Amino acid sequence: MDRDSELFDLIGDLIMCHSPSGVEARIDAFLLQRLSELGIEAALDAAGNVVARIPGSGAGKLAITAHKDEIGASVSTVGDDGRLRLRALGSSFPWVYGEGIVDILGDNETIQGVLSFGSRHITRASPQYPQQETAPVKWSDVWVETKCSCDDIAKAGVRPGSRVLVARHRKAPYRLGDHIAGYTLDNKASVAVLIELAKRIRNPVSEICLVFSSMEEVGACGALYFTRNEPVDAIIALEIAPLSDEYDIVDGPDPVIYAQDGYGLYHEGLNGRITAAAARAGVGLQRSVVHDFGSDASIVMRNGHAPRGACLAFPTQNTHGYEIARLAAIGNCVAVLDELCKGDLSQW
Repeated sequence: MDRDSELFDLIGDLIMCHSPSGVEARIDAFLLQRLSELGIEAALDAAGNVVARIPGSGAGKLAITAHKDEIGASVSTVGDDGRLRLRALGSSFPWVYGEGIVDILGDNETIQGVLSFGSRHITRASPQYPQQETAPVKWSDVWVETKCSCDDIAKAGVRPGSRVLVARHRKAPYRLGDHIAGYTLDNKASVAVLIELAKRIRNPVSEICLVFSSMEEVGACGALYFTRNEPVDAIIALEIAPLSDEYDIVDGPDPVIYAQDGYGLYHEGLNGRITAAAARAGVGLQRSVVHDFGSDASIVMRNGHAPRGACLAFPTQNTHGYEIARLAAIGNCVAVLDELCKGDLSQW
């Protein structure tokens, strides 16, 4: 197997682990087992972060995060007709998923339903008519048709707050040449980077904490908890980089580092260290400023939990939708961080 194929398969395994914000046990079990197989000390903390520690021989502590949660929807009401009304979980949009099968994660079992927008053979008298002409489909416009009785829904443990996601059989990623396409590359591909990095780091000078963070999509809750309780010298978030005409980002093998996002500035000195590490690894970097975006690192910095923060990302089309990214760019994030982790953080 070539390296891209191995990375594709790992990302695919991670995507199949449903992990809506706050309900992340499936991916937690996968990560703890995989890290144990690699001989890496890892544990689940009180905020739901999976934290892997690689002790250093000297001073300093670096946290590298990849959030393991994904966006979707949650149940707002359960109707007498078995229909579920929804609200967004993270910045998700129903038109991205389209009509089709969804998994409803009940407390006792997972059931399926159809995300429904209503009939299209309609007149202007129908409330969904504007969706065909002038208005986007909103969560308030749609429902999940379960064809279940209220008793069956209750037995499954489906209730207000239950998470709803694109069904697993619809989530399997697709190989497009040297690209991977699928839902939740944000941020399962970054989780794969951390796993690959864990395979490489050996005997670092400074302690490295690989933090598979929880509930990033709803406010970076996990990263804030970790950095409040465990001081670090620097934090680097792994993320996606939106390919859009408004940003100077190209679809190539070169990862991206941000100078600024919607939460504030990243640390110029740390960005310089990452750039130097990339050069040593023979990897090019793109620089960008993004707007409607935040990461574990920028949110942690804004709240004063770490003195230095940076974000390393891979170019991605259709972010928060059916995403497409070049496998080489994802792999190059591993190479850059591997080189960076060889340094002495106390000398930065």
